[in-house]
Amino acid sequence: MEVAKLIKGVFLGVLNVVFIWTALFLLGHQAYWVLLLLVLGAALVNFIFISEKGYPYRYLLPASFFMILLVVYPIVYTVYVSVTNYGTGNILSKEQAVTQLQERRILDAEAGNYTYTAYRDGAGELWFLFTSPQGELLLGHAGRLEPVQEGDERFSQLAQFTELTRADLVRATNELSALSFAFDETWQLQMRNINYFGVYRPQYEYIRERDELIDLESGTVYRPVLGYFEAPDGTRLTPGFREVIGLNNFRRLFTNPQVTGPFVRVFIWTVQWALLSVGCTFAVGLFLAILLNDPYLRLRKFYRSVLILPYAVPAFISALIWRGLFHTELGIINQVLRATIGSGVPWLQDPVWAKVALVILNLWLGFPYMMLVCLGALQSIDHEMYEAAVVDGASSWQQFYHITLPLLMVSVAPLLIASFSFNFNNFSVIYLLTRGRPPMVGAQTPAGHTDILISYTYRLAFESGRGVDYGLASAVTLVIFLITGAITFINFRFTGALEEVRKNV
Repeated sequence: MEVAKLIKGVFLGVLNVVFIWTALFLLGHQAYWVLLLLVLGAALVNFIFISEKGYPYRYLLPASFFMILLVVYPIVYTVYVSVTNYGTGNILSKEQAVTQLQERRILDAEAGNYTYTAYRDGAGELWFLFTSPQGELLLGHAGRLEPVQEGDERFSQLAQFTELTRADLVRATNELSALSFAFDETWQLQMRNINYFGVYRPQYEYIRERDELIDLESGTVYRPVLGYFEAPDGTRLTPGFREVIGLNNFRRLFTNPQVTGPFVRVFIWTVQWALLSVGCTFAVGLFLAILLNDPYLRLRKFYRSVLILPYAVPAFISALIWRGLFHTELGIINQVLRATIGSGVPWLQDPVWAKVALVILNLWLGFPYMMLVCLGALQSIDHEMYEAAVVDGASSWQQFYHITLPLLMVSVAPLLIASFSFNFNNFSVIYLLTRGRPPMVGAQTPAGHTDILISYTYRLAFESGRGVDYGLASAVTLVIFLITGAITFINFRFTGALEEVRKNV
């Protein structure tokens, strides 16, 4: 018992040390909301392990932790991103964007050009002797400028260093361009070209009290508007910054014609794709299952083994093989078509034929699963029902329609609904065969004719030619989540109804 308490104490001590270290890290990065959650979590953990009342809950702690980390947090963070402008041009925080804008400098042409001689000391560090337009000598080193005169000890020190030739300066251009020497907190001496240095001053000044950026050259005032500092004439400064924009992403999704149009077309095709995939695979799988369930069929085990092979091959390999088969010029399918009917089919270039190719590929990948499911369901049906139907004079079609299909659907219908949900988000097949192509002409977002919602979301987030748009992609993700959630709810209700039917059969 004492050993157990010691182990518990050591474990809790180490855990609290980790909590404290993480809390200090979060405090330094001003992540106050995360810090609050950490403190609450640490208090809960200590309560569970110290208090006797919390003893039963310690076994739920690991599962709860991983559920929050892997399920709850991604959902909450996706909701948060969906109400922000997070994306290309709006990656930085507001403070980071202001800092970058304040670091921008413009050349002060009136200050003139500073000639220079560069030296390198024994340690490889650069020293500069600048001559101002007024003839003043300045010693530059390590970002600092100091006035110097001939005869000074520092001036004489330069004679001990290696003077850089013009060829040396050319080779060190990148190194020289990165250097700056401060006159004061704002004005700096920077390389203008290989011959001269120039005086550069800040272009913008941030007035924190009024939350404004002022262009010191033109006097234009920029104020924050939806993640950008914007002038009265609509001119925006980049980079922008992350900002909560409310439901603007959802408004874009459902009200902007250039966004809504592609989204609606993608949504319609997604539903069609899921229905066609489920319907075709079920029809073929059921047909083959009925054939294989016939006791008079010879070599049933052989046929079953052969027909299950597409299910055994990894889907991504099959998709790549079919991509080669559907190749317009080199694919074996078009070669056969040219040899028989004289012309091929633009499988992956035409929107309609690309969709047909996808359905064929998914039929190849999905029918073995449906065949196995239907085989199991068919073998569970009592044969006495068929014998009674034969006695009553029922035809084969009547037996199938009134006996086989209703009893089959009791077992298979929930799996069909689950298959619909799976194909609704079947990213791999779409991406590997067509990558959503061919593209929709005139779409503001990166949408293709064969994109489904999940691939459309991926392209919004990572493959947009106009830059990534995590906010809009997160909004689409939430729409997908709601749709699949509704399908799951219907699945539960539908499954329960079928169970009631089964009881009455």
